[in-house]
Amino acid sequence: MQYLLDTNIFIQAKNIEYPFDVFPGFWDWLDRDLTAKSISSIKPIYTEIENGNDELAEWIKTYNNNDYFLPVDDVTTQEKFAEIANWVYAPDRIYKDTAKDEFLSVADSWLVAKAAAHGFIIVTQERYDANCKKKILIPNVCEVFGVRWIDTIELLRKMNVKFGMI
Repeated sequence: MQYLLDTNIFIQAKNIEYPFDVFPGFWDWLDRDLTAKSISSIKPIYTEIENGNDELAEWIKTYNNNDYFLPVDDVTTQEKFAEIANWVYAPDRIYKDTAKDEFLSVADSWLVAKAAAHGFIIVTQERYDANCKKKILIPNVCEVFGVRWIDTIELLRKMNVKFGMI
């Protein structure tokens, strides 16, 4: 099973749940499993994080020349992205135009396209909300395109990861 990490997994881990200085074990695990290729992400997410000006941006730059962040230029992913874009802009969508434009301009749309094209499971902190109109949520699009998604804690449980006290 291959898991693709959303941008918010990295950002929320650093800012809220697993700060570098308090939970180095989380980041060691992440590095180990990225290296083992049981988890990965996509290049547009790498770019979003790299463009930051913080400790996370510095951390992610160590992966610059590695293949842990998958390209999205393969034909299958491109075709799936086109399907997603057509779905987003369909006249019957309840989303505001700004939400549609934003979703297709950030890594979220590519993450769903890559997962749908290759059978990956997305790991995101977003939650499904059928009534959300201001933002297109990853789980909402996953529902339409048959992509599974889980959150960080579920991923850690599935991979049997446990962090203990030193």
